[in-house]
Amino acid sequence: MNWLFEPGFFSSGPVHVAVVIGGVVAIVSSTVGVFTVTRGQSFAGHSLADVSTAGGSGAFLLGMNPLLGFVGGGVIGAGVMEMIGIRRASRRDLATGIVLGASLGLAALFLYLGTTSSSTTGASQEILFGSIFSTDSSTVPVVVIFSALCLLIIGFVARPLLLASVDSDIAAAAGVPVRVVGLLYMLALALAVGLSALAIGAILSTALLIGPAAIALRLTKRTSRAILLAAVLGVVDTLLGVLLAYDSYDWSSSHQAWPVSFFIVVLVFFEYLLTEIPILRLYSSEWRAG
Repeated sequence: MNWLFEPGFFSSGPVHVAVVIGGVVAIVSSTVGVFTVTRGQSFAGHSLADVSTAGGSGAFLLGMNPLLGFVGGGVIGAGVMEMIGIRRASRRDLATGIVLGASLGLAALFLYLGTTSSSTTGASQEILFGSIFSTDSSTVPVVVIFSALCLLIIGFVARPLLLASVDSDIAAAAGVPVRVVGLLYMLALALAVGLSALAIGAILSTALLIGPAAIALRLTKRTSRAILLAAVLGVVDTLLGVLLAYDSYDWSSSHQAWPVSFFIVVLVFFEYLLTEIPILRLYSSEWRAG
C-alpha cells in the first residue's frame, strides 16, 4: 500500500490534526451549504468567504489565532449584511456587495501591514489558500465548539428556514419570525465559512460550502438525503485532499508538497461534472422520485 500511503502518513501528528479538522469542517460546511444553495444565497456565501479574509488577516496582524479572525470577521459581516438588507433578493445582493467591497479593502490593508511589519512570509498563503498541515492541535477544541454551535443553530431553524426559503411571505403569514430565522442562518453561514477558511483558505472556502451541496441537490431534492450525501462527499474529498497533498511531497525531486486546498477544489469540480453524465442524471431522477 506504499504506492497510496507514503511512509509516516498514519503516524504523522500534522496529518492527524488535518484529518480531524478537515473532516469536522467538511460536515459543517456541507450541511450549511445545502440550505445556502436552496435559498439561492451562494453569492452571500462567497462574499462571506472574502469577508472572513479581512478577519483572518487582521488576526494574523495582531498575532492571534486566524480561526478567531475568520469566524469573527464572518459573523460581523453576516450581521451587517442581514441588517442593512431586506427580504428581497435584489436588495440582499446589494447589501452583500457593499460589505464585500469594504472587507476586501480591509483585507488588502491588513495583509500588506502583516507582510511588511513581520519577517513571516507565509501570511498570504495561509490566509488566502489555507495551510491545514501547519494548524496547531490546540485549535481542534475551538473548531469542535464552533462546529457544534453551527449545527445546533441549523438544527433549530431548519424547518422555518426551509419554509422561508420557498416563500418568505407565506412563512411570515404562518407565524415564522423570518428576520430572526434569517439572522440565525447568516450566523451559521458565517461560522461555516470561517471554519472552511481555516481548512482550505478564505478564497477557496466556498468549494466545501457550495460544491458538495450543489452536487447532492442535483441528485436528490429531499433535504435530509441531500445533507447526508453532501456531508459524505465533503468528508471524502477532504480526506483524499489531505492524502494526496501528503503524497505529493515525493512526486518530484524538489520535495514541494502541493496544497490540500488544490486537491479538494479539483475533486469537487470533477464530481460536479460527473453529475452531467446521462446515466447519473437518470439515476438522480429516479432517486428524487423515490
